[in-house]
Amino acid sequence: MAPSTVRGLTLPAPLTSLIERDLWRHPGDAVLAKVIPWFKDPLAFVSNPEQMAYASQSMDMFANDPHSAFFRQARGSRGIPPLELPWLDVDQAVLIATTRNPGDDGALALDYRTDPSDPRVVGSDFWTDSLVCQWRVVAPTFSGFVSSLGL
Repeated sequence: MAPSTVRGLTLPAPLTSLIERDLWRHPGDAVLAKVIPWFKDPLAFVSNPEQMAYASQSMDMFANDPHSAFFRQARGSRGIPPLELPWLDVDQAVLIATTRNPGDDGALALDYRTDPSDPRVVGSDFWTDSLVCQWRVVAPTFSGFVSSLGL
């Protein structure tokens, strides 16, 4: 099993293993609702590294637009003081799930700021405060997220 990289970041070994065995699949809306009760829009899992790279390009669009602070995505590499939640550092993130309905703009991301080998999973929260997105912890580690989903 060779490590896969997306955006220069190595995907966690459990994710690579699930992808290779065709087990990185949506567990069902009911399971996700139990794991992420505050996330209101239906999600679709991004199935492979190539699609993760493609989906993650949307973060660049938001981070490069100074007028889109609503999405709270920025580049920590641009000398911004330590970028912490509720902001997402797009230089240290990979999207692993996106909303099923186009235009909903929600996502789950691996957030490598905590651990490069077992990053936390964060989700975009548009419901707590309708005026701004807040990135929230879904699981402190990807391995914990996978376990909570029963994958």
